[in-house]
Amino acid sequence: MFNVLGCIFYQHNIALVGLAALVCLFGSAVTLRLLRRCVRAQGTQRLGWQFLAAVAGGGGVWTTHFVAMLAYEPTAPVSFDPALTLISLVIAIVGLFVSFVVSGLGSGKILTGMGGALVGISFAAMHYTGMFAYRITGLVEWDFGYIVASVLLSVALSAAAITLIWRTYLGSRRYWVAVALMVTGIVSLHFTGMTALRIIPMSQNFTEVDNGAALALALAIAVVALLVVGTGLTSFLIDNNVRAISKRQLHHVAAHDALTGLPNRTSFQRQLAGHLDGYLNPGKKLAVIGIDLNRFKEINDTFGHAAGDEVLRILARRMEQILRDDEFIARLGGDEFAAIKPFSDKDEILSFAKRIESVFSRPIEIGAMDGIVGASLGAAIWPDDAQTPDELVNNADLAMYHAKHGFLETICFYDANIGATVRNRRQLAEDLRRALERGELEIHYQVQMSLNSSQGIRGYEALLRWTHPVIGPISPSEFIPVAEENGLIASLGAWVLNKACEDASRWEPAYRVAVNVSAVQFMDTNLPRLVHEALVTTGLSPHRLELELTETALVKDKARSLHIMRQIKDLGVGLALDDFGTGYSSLETLRTFPFDKIKLDRAFVGEMEQDRQSKAIVRAVLALGKSLDIPVLAEGIETEEQMEILQQEGCDEGQGFLLGRPSQVDRLIQHGGPVQNEARKQSQPSRKAAASKSEPVDDKDDGSAALRSPLAARS
Repeated sequence: MFNVLGCIFYQHNIALVGLAALVCLFGSAVTLRLLRRCVRAQGTQRLGWQFLAAVAGGGGVWTTHFVAMLAYEPTAPVSFDPALTLISLVIAIVGLFVSFVVSGLGSGKILTGMGGALVGISFAAMHYTGMFAYRITGLVEWDFGYIVASVLLSVALSAAAITLIWRTYLGSRRYWVAVALMVTGIVSLHFTGMTALRIIPMSQNFTEVDNGAALALALAIAVVALLVVGTGLTSFLIDNNVRAISKRQLHHVAAHDALTGLPNRTSFQRQLAGHLDGYLNPGKKLAVIGIDLNRFKEINDTFGHAAGDEVLRILARRMEQILRDDEFIARLGGDEFAAIKPFSDKDEILSFAKRIESVFSRPIEIGAMDGIVGASLGAAIWPDDAQTPDELVNNADLAMYHAKHGFLETICFYDANIGATVRNRRQLAEDLRRALERGELEIHYQVQMSLNSSQGIRGYEALLRWTHPVIGPISPSEFIPVAEENGLIASLGAWVLNKACEDASRWEPAYRVAVNVSAVQFMDTNLPRLVHEALVTTGLSPHRLELELTETALVKDKARSLHIMRQIKDLGVGLALDDFGTGYSSLETLRTFPFDKIKLDRAFVGEMEQDRQSKAIVRAVLALGKSLDIPVLAEGIETEEQMEILQQEGCDEGQGFLLGRPSQVDRLIQHGGPVQNEARKQSQPSRKAAASKSEPVDDKDDGSAALRSPLAARS
């Protein structure tokens, strides 16, 4: 040990020794950092990191060796063999590459230790090859014991360093321990090997060594080595930077909505939890605001999903612009958003809500679309309205749902009554879904009769009825809006269309059946196909089916509506304009669209005995129908006086309590209605496979309001 220290301090230039140590430290740190990348890499990527580590490590250890050799001050002239010098560098790089590959072949310590031992052997092979390149004018003797010791130190310390660096979990402290082990192994190898060297000069007179030239050469070698090692370090840093950027991008993708760029549901939950965990300063509360667009589905149905996506992007940008430091808005999915607002005074929430409302009340222009989307807002307050974050969000959702259902134009704050009402409606929606699945729904039929001749019955309108197993009969005016809000209306409509066609196909005489079609169903381009499938499956003649539409179903996209109507007309199915006299009631509608019948709304029929204006409107509609050669059916006839007035004015058909209440199909026989054709019924195959997706029908006068939009409610 003392001989080695004496060799260092008395036979070497300490400045160059320090330079060699610096190069060794830098090279070892970079080499092990690059090798560390191999732990989680696979295939060619692992080989790439192993090669970079070998180049950096070989260049570093080779430079350490030759700078230390230049630091050695012998008592005889020296020179270097260029070929062996170059070969020693190749040995270092190739040896390290093979060693690193072996160390990474398995997950156990045996192969890792073997690879580490090969690293030490590679260092020793490089060192002693370099020593043979060191040509001295004199006699050279070697102490074999020091040679063995130098190799063993290199192998042991290198094996320990490599085994440590391949650990799955390393940590900064263990990494620097591995660096220290490798540096110690290299330094021990070199200076123990130099201690083994004994030089006897051949002559006492020789040219003195130019220390300046040796220093310059050492610096040049060190610079080249540092460039090599620096290249490896740069690769590591670039990879680190790319990984960091990728990690940030992945984190952003995971935490933000891809379409709008707003924070997503995960970010919202994290933000809410952060507020409540670190919460709350005295006098501070927290509001969660649920936001749901009012007319987004109409935009998608009318203008397509691309327009809907662009609307969401525009609204997201607008919402980001109104936010202040303590405010947060996220997109939870679809057209649903949520906001978080800490506050001290309730006026702060109202101010925030007004800014949000301003986002949705400004017009949006996208291609042919130019309109206002609108939104419903509901808020719940922590800790007043909830004891858990989930309950807080759910109550804000209930308040928003209540605002949407009540067509409120301002923010709705949660209270217990709202929660009970909304929960009841949601339970009703679930019960309705089960009723549809279990076949608990029924269709009743209301007669439509001729008023100006002896033709009698002209047909029947199909009306949906639901008797809840616990609550009993539920008014369509109650369950139809629930069906619309919960996405059940399409399934109901499909069932009513097919069931009505199936029932009517067995009637004798062969009366027609009228089925209402909602605005949502009518905008579905598949409607003509669904109607055709219902006719084919049930065997109903097309001229016996009449679809009733309101003007609301037509005005969204007139060109598309006209195209769908023509397809239905081509099937031979009739079309009636329902609820005429209310809504738009545009004469342009009658001129543009090919209706076969006008249905005069019951509101005018019920008032015409006492109200001159209502009677004048009835007369005008009837005259309009005659001039356009379109039959008119008056709804809601309840008295003989109403019947007489309509007959005097030349009304073609009527419908109402006076003529017949809605009844089940088997009870119509008792009132002179259609008789089921049993022979035909038995000969036909089962029609129950006819379910196709469409929308419901109108419900009429039976004391409960009827189905409209798609199943319109009428008193």
